[in-house]
Amino acid sequence: MIEPTLEVNTAAAVSDEALIAAITDHQPEALGELYSRHGSRLKSVIGNVVHEEGEADDVLQEILLQVWREASHYSPKTGRLLAWIVTVARRRAIDRLRRKQAYCRVKERYQAHLEQQTQTTATARHADSEIERADLRRFLYQRLQNLPRYQREAIELAFFAGMSHREIAAATRAPLGTVKTRLELGLRKLTQSLRPVRNQI
Repeated sequence: MIEPTLEVNTAAAVSDEALIAAITDHQPEALGELYSRHGSRLKSVIGNVVHEEGEADDVLQEILLQVWREASHYSPKTGRLLAWIVTVARRRAIDRLRRKQAYCRVKERYQAHLEQQTQTTATARHADSEIERADLRRFLYQRLQNLPRYQREAIELAFFAGMSHREIAAATRAPLGTVKTRLELGLRKLTQSLRPVRNQI
């Protein structure tokens, strides 16, 4: 049985089950020892799904936070601790990949929509076309105004100011992952609001 406080110099000698018990008691050094033991294995599992080191690091941090919050949910009856954490890692990695793929699809659709409108603007010369373009700009502006402020700001900086994700993160003083989430959610909402208009054209 582990002592109430996990000693750093004896951490390597305790079992995984003792470590998870210490994590349940919110002992940070136990989480550090768990990472030292299994971090490389978890990152390998994540990397097989995500394939980008930065993304893999983000997912690994999310997993460690989840283990910290949900350590009490683990039961030895369900299997070894490492198997439980690997399952969590795989699910998190798959969720991240799906979100990224969904974001890329929405971004492509939105860019295609903008390109289509740019082409229309370039070829339209008469007054009726000018009115239509003005209406479209007002429509897009109105749809942007319906988005939450931070999502709208991220889209405007990305697509109208041409900033990269990291530049937006620096400009807004928000974490990179938060910027990506704001763009993903904002583009998804904007695309949904534009879809009926595209179907009518």
